[in-house]
Amino acid sequence: MVNSVTNLGRSGVYDWLIQRVTAYVLALYTIFLLGFLLTSDVNYDTWNALFNQTWFRIFTLMALLSIGAHAWVGLWTVTTDYIKAMGPRFVVQAACGLTMFVYVVWGIQILWGL
Repeated sequence: MVNSVTNLGRSGVYDWLIQRVTAYVLALYTIFLLGFLLTSDVNYDTWNALFNQTWFRIFTLMALLSIGAHAWVGLWTVTTDYIKAMGPRFVVQAACGLTMFVYVVWGIQILWGL
């Protein structure tokens, strides 16, 4: 078992579980959005009305956090598999983590209008 400070779940089982749960959240969000786009006359007013509902903002926040967690576990796995030297791997993981953090914070600002 790989013990690393940079993995999210601290073990392979937790990382696997994070991947599966976040995948379900993202799948439900995608299916809902596709259904909304196919069954509604989408214009600014309907889109604005959808995003002004608190339940949808929370659902979008769940999807945003799920993208961050899902991407982190996936990128951590890829970098630990393919970048063997600890220094370069740490730099790549730090860059990925910082990028995901910025995107999540930026998404929250856009979503909640902060």
